[in-house]
Amino acid sequence: MRNLLSFRFTLLPRALLCLLLSFALLTQPARAQQILRDAETEAFLREISAPLIEAASLSPNNVQVLLINDRNINAFVAGGQIVWIHSGLITAADNANQVQGVIAHELGHIEGGHIIRAGEGMKAATGITLLSLLLGAAAMAAGGAEAGMGIISAGQQAALGKYLAFSRTQESSADLAGARYLSKAGISGQGSIAFFKKLQNLEYRYRLREEADDGYATTHPLSTDRISYLTEVYQKDPAWNAKTSPEIEARFQRIKAKLAGFVDDPAQTLRTYPESDQSLPAHYARAYAWHKSAYPDKALAETRALTKAQPHDPYFLELQGQVLLESGRAAEAIPPLREAVRLTNSQPLIATLLGHALIATENDTNYAEAERVLRAAVAKDRENPFAWYQLGVVYDHRGDNARAALATAERYALEGNNPLALRNAETAMAGIDKASPDFLRAQDIAMAARGEMDNARKGRKKDKGGGGDAPEGKNAS
Repeated sequence: MRNLLSFRFTLLPRALLCLLLSFALLTQPARAQQILRDAETEAFLREISAPLIEAASLSPNNVQVLLINDRNINAFVAGGQIVWIHSGLITAADNANQVQGVIAHELGHIEGGHIIRAGEGMKAATGITLLSLLLGAAAMAAGGAEAGMGIISAGQQAALGKYLAFSRTQESSADLAGARYLSKAGISGQGSIAFFKKLQNLEYRYRLREEADDGYATTHPLSTDRISYLTEVYQKDPAWNAKTSPEIEARFQRIKAKLAGFVDDPAQTLRTYPESDQSLPAHYARAYAWHKSAYPDKALAETRALTKAQPHDPYFLELQGQVLLESGRAAEAIPPLREAVRLTNSQPLIATLLGHALIATENDTNYAEAERVLRAAVAKDRENPFAWYQLGVVYDHRGDNARAALATAERYALEGNNPLALRNAETAMAGIDKASPDFLRAQDIAMAARGEMDNARKGRKKDKGGGGDAPEGKNAS
């Protein structure tokens, strides 16, 4: 098997190899990448996607729209009902309507079950590739080396064409589904068309770099074709001239500026949002830029401008508290964070920040409140490793070593560190009443961690016996 795998990956065209590797990456959990958690952004994405989710006949309780820290302009679905949006897409979009167009398209992939069905396209392409390898090898064994290589090359091109045609069909299907959702929700398709035009510019650069002259070598239909077809579809729709509400658009510009301040180089942020710009988005962006640059006084001056303009905005208060806390002024951070928690009905990400501030004061009188807000936070959102870490600190402070271990096990399980999750879960089980829900939870974590570790061991054993790793890694680089 080793020689066949080596031969196969050595001879795969670069485009097909990249597709295979991309498919493998997309079917892995997106947690391998850095997920950006932000209360304001998540609330906004949830709000603008809700009518589209309903139009797609999906349940809002089951669909999530989450953000990944990646400057590429991209969005995808990768198992389950989660739409992953790259931060680069938000900062590249001009308005909220463009983002809604992207979300609608991705929901089309979910409704169509395209991630599940992607294996069908890959299976067909792989079958053609393997058959061409066998026929080519037989021809070369019979003395026809040149004929054998021709068979293999033709087979690989056929496999590539098979997969790309399958992928383009799915993309076109998602385009039409997205148009249907936008129409049903009464949302204009103008943003969708405008965003495709942005992609068109990127596509031209890609085609020049790859020396491609048509849509054959891409997994998506050409943007020119999509724009032409979808413009005709959208312009006939009654929602074509529908306007995004000014309140939604204002919130989008805030979030776009906030994200730029967080992910971009501070110097770039200050060029994009200079001091002469006294708008709320500009203050937001500069607050993050100054905070990242370790200028807490300048960052706080920007947060004061925000809270002066809107004293009861929970996200401005959250940012003010964050800057104070991370500048070593934990006690001063507590009042704005308490107010932000109250205004958002104990939003778990903000509550976790408040819990952190209470603990950071190192004041014994604050630990009871920290425990209360952190327990409430993990009850609403169990998938926040930092919240579990902070709760573990609280339990450790009061001498409850078993529950400190359980909180630590929760944290490591979320981070994918199965050995430490198992070790801490076993420590928790040794000190917790077996009839309690906490014991059952520790038991669940231990069983899951053991299962993952066993699977990893089996995978390593299989790799040692299966071979083919070195050639694949060589070509992948």
